Amino acid sequence: MENLSQDEWVEQLENDSNAVILDVRTDAEVADGKIPNSIHIDIYRGAEFVSEVEKLDKSKNYYVYCRSGNRSGQACKIMEQIGFESTYNLIGGMMQWEGEIE
Repeated sequence: MENLSQDEWVEQLENDSNAVILDVRTDAEVADGKIPNSIHIDIYRGAEFVSEVEKLDKSKNYYVYCRSGNRSGQACKIMEQIGFESTYNLIGGMMQWEGEIE
C-alpha cells in the first residue's frame, strides 16, 4: 500500500492504463457524489466487503478512497492480505478532494 497526496494520486491515476478506482464509503456518503468511474464497495459491510473485493482482478492497480483516508487505508491493508499487490490510498479522501465528482 502506498499513501498518496491528492496531486500524486491524480497524476499517477492519469498515467496508469491498468487503474481501477475503488470507493469504500457508505451508500449515504456516495449519494453526495463520487469520483467518476469508481466502483463502490462499502468497507462497513465486513465479510461481504471482503467477498466482493475478492471478485476483483488482482492484476489491476487500485486507487482507493473514502471520506477522510482512514477507511481506504484499512481497505488497502485488507486487499494486500488477500493478494492485491498495487493499492494506493488517497490521503484526505473526499474531504480534501478538489477534482470532479458525479
